[in-house]
Amino acid sequence: MADLLPIVQLGDPVIRQTAAWVDNIHDEKIQKLIDDLIVTVSQANGVGIAAPQVAEKQRLFIVASRPNPRYTNAPTMEPTAMINPKIVSHSTEIVKGWEGCLCIPGIRGLVPRYQAIAVEYYDRYGQLQKQELTDFVARIFQHEYDHLDGIVFIDRVESTHDIITEQEYQKRVINIT
Repeated sequence: MADLLPIVQLGDPVIRQTAAWVDNIHDEKIQKLIDDLIVTVSQANGVGIAAPQVAEKQRLFIVASRPNPRYTNAPTMEPTAMINPKIVSHSTEIVKGWEGCLCIPGIRGLVPRYQAIAVEYYDRYGQLQKQELTDFVARIFQHEYDHLDGIVFIDRVESTHDIITEQEYQKRVINIT
């Protein structure tokens, strides 16, 4: 049975460390971690979560885009485990978009990311997957990929003026009063 895991917060040293390559995808601990991450991201109203966010130093994350209170216009997709992921190529076009992070509650930032990326990763069954991702799902992948290298979204904002509180984001960007 999958467990809801505690999400570490910015300041915990694990957030700034580089995650280790997953050697055995079929290991019971890795498979359980995948299930636990899927439950955790869903309960936290996230659209993605990386293993380091629950203090596991593994190159593994979940992309689970769906509309929720934090991302009302997110496209819907099945939660997907991406193990030992790589960005193989990317567009020249960079777009700014608002991001938040489960490790940095209450803050949003306007982050530049590649609009389109070609990626490779292993799925939970050990099969190599190759995909082209665009727009919001490409943004999620890049955000979670950064976590594997100890980078958080506030490291990528171009100006501190591009950081706002969640309350202001809801009021100004989502237009919820």
